[in-house]
Amino acid sequence: MAATKPTTVSKKLLIDPKSDRILFAEAGKDFVDFLFYIMSLPVGTVVRLLGKQRTVGCLGNIYESIENLNDYYYMKSAATKVILLKPMSKYTNLYWCKNHQNYNGGTAYVANHPTAACPSCGHYFMKSNDVLFVNPTNNGVPDSGEEAFIKRAATFMILDDLVVRPMYTNSIITLLDKFNIKDVNDLEEKTIGVGVNEAVELLRASMQSKTVLTDVFLGGKKKSSEV
Repeated sequence: MAATKPTTVSKKLLIDPKSDRILFAEAGKDFVDFLFYIMSLPVGTVVRLLGKQRTVGCLGNIYESIENLNDYYYMKSAATKVILLKPMSKYTNLYWCKNHQNYNGGTAYVANHPTAACPSCGHYFMKSNDVLFVNPTNNGVPDSGEEAFIKRAATFMILDDLVVRPMYTNSIITLLDKFNIKDVNDLEEKTIGVGVNEAVELLRASMQSKTVLTDVFLGGKKKSSEV
């Protein structure tokens, strides 16, 4: 029986060899979905509560990229953006009024706090069973792998500090000007595969560094050149 090959996501890197820096990565939905998935973890709530400017590493940049992306053109739906920016704990408690349980088609009063009182009869709510929140997909799983957070046709540029932008020519020109790149022939292109190991390193670096792509994909090269 043949061994199953590990799943990898391809992306193209544009490298400035003079400064040993990755200017940006060109990537499709799979890689951007991975970056945005980070924000669906509990860390997303931490970023929102602490504020983007106080966040260590580049997590604030991912959060702000999600905020800035157009819902219609790039995000799967407006609800998807809300899930990423304000993730809810999977398990939570709900409290309900025993006098208004909606058995006969009437109004059911439900709250997520134990001190809530029914607006109709004034009774304090009773605790229900734990509720499991599921993302708006079939059985909590993206439809046939077609879409998770980003629409399939979109292409993005991911900057070294994990800012995510739609891939436009003007955006590339602006970036080259920012780093004073006069001749694109001085740059190098490299296509890489991002697997589980690289994904773990990206997650780790996103919490510690402002040059995530360079640290993860050129880190070994830079270290060897410093010896």
